[in-house]
Amino acid sequence: MQQIESLNYGKFYHIYNRGINSCDLFYEPANYEYFLNLYDKHISPVADTFAWALMKNHFHLLVRIKEEVEILNLTGFENLSGLNDLKVPKPHQYFSNLFNAYTKALNKMYGRHGSLFERPFKRKLISDKEYFKTIVVYIHNNPVHHEFTEYAMDYPWSSYLTCISVKPTHLQRGAVMGWFDNLANFKTAHNSQINNNDIEEWLGFE
Repeated sequence: MQQIESLNYGKFYHIYNRGINSCDLFYEPANYEYFLNLYDKHISPVADTFAWALMKNHFHLLVRIKEEVEILNLTGFENLSGLNDLKVPKPHQYFSNLFNAYTKALNKMYGRHGSLFERPFKRKLISDKEYFKTIVVYIHNNPVHHEFTEYAMDYPWSSYLTCISVKPTHLQRGAVMGWFDNLANFKTAHNSQINNNDIEEWLGFE
């Protein structure tokens, strides 16, 4: 049986999921927008997001699970002795809640039944900062790799355009740009060739 990596507070993860039996997750633009709204509701309070890409039958995320004190907003607490009494859900539960909420909405909207996402969703601990840039480029270029678009900047359902924008966002844009040093390096890195097969093998994705 495949061992599933746990999500731990304060750690970075590349998270991936796809439709069960590779079925479509998104049928029209409104579906992508609805998923992002649910993501903001369920995930933004518990994780910082550094990159994302939604495609027709799968998606990729780079997130940092917040520290427990950040999630609980324990300003003024002198210690964490009361955390166990609060029965805080484990980080993976927030993602499960997101997937369940989206599945219920999509099933109702399109008259479908049953599961939508594969379970459990895949996740890979990213502990080496040298990989941060690689994962960001990989995520943003995934729509290119799967031939949804020719260039990452032309794909509307990823964080690439948010990274090069100045509009307010929950995306950790400043940190991402810091990894690349500047916008020019960010764009150059995304126009460079990367070996998707090697990265996916390292990530353990099929």
